[in-house]
Amino acid sequence: MSNPALRVDRLGSGWMVVSAALFALMGAFAKAAGSRFGFSFNELVFWRMLFGIFAIGLPEWWRGHAFRTLYLKSHLNRSITGSVALLLSFFALTRLPLATAITLNYTSSLFLALLSFIFLKERIAPLMLAALLMGFGGIIILLQPTIAAEQQLAGLIGLISGVCSGWAYLQVRELSQLGEPSWRVVFYFCCVATAMSGTLACINGWQPPTVQSLPYLLGLGAAGTLGQLAMTRAYQVGRKLTVASLAYLTVVFSTLLGIFWLGDSTSWHEIIGMLVIVCAGVLGSFAKGK
Repeated sequence: MSNPALRVDRLGSGWMVVSAALFALMGAFAKAAGSRFGFSFNELVFWRMLFGIFAIGLPEWWRGHAFRTLYLKSHLNRSITGSVALLLSFFALTRLPLATAITLNYTSSLFLALLSFIFLKERIAPLMLAALLMGFGGIIILLQPTIAAEQQLAGLIGLISGVCSGWAYLQVRELSQLGEPSWRVVFYFCCVATAMSGTLACINGWQPPTVQSLPYLLGLGAAGTLGQLAMTRAYQVGRKLTVASLAYLTVVFSTLLGIFWLGDSTSWHEIIGMLVIVCAGVLGSFAKGK
């Protein structure tokens, strides 16, 4: 007879693969909308999260699900941390090469492991630690990120976004232990992030959407919202460090999008990097059963 806990864990890993693909697509839409139509990082976050409010809120309202929660403070803590991480990530995305920005943001998996060890006193299994280090090493091989002198501030901000993301993922797990459904976690996140980014956009000025830019904004919102739901589900039903290892697949999918959609060229070190990252995900899957 199969172990139900393992089935749940495998589902969690599968959700992160879906999330990784969607977040890679979101990054491509965000980068294109910013460079081609002049949207600021504030506006990109606003449109991405506004889409989420309606895409998540309306179906749940139609089903009669309650929006009220007994854990408002926990939701606000998670949502504010996640919003800061998202704003910093999009700031880096609009000022750094796509590969470099994604690399910096996806240090969140390493920070998640560190935060779990410090605050939850969780033991990091040697095999899982090896998987995390291998995944990060694969990212470096794949992207060989370099930051020019004029991009150092954006690079530092991108790295801080990884720290904030790791902390936000830890809070997602805590909310799931309180019994909060994934849709409600994402809905509160969307509301807070929309308010924060909209306020910043009002201060800095708006770029009106056009017929040409609308498909990019809709794609950004749809991919980001679905990716967020899949990621939240993954962290709820899977083990944190296992899911964190598979999160590295976002880099692989981003590279593939660059090659087949944006016409980017590839080289031997990129191929090796992708193989290392995939192997790290497989190693993390084995480690979860230890």
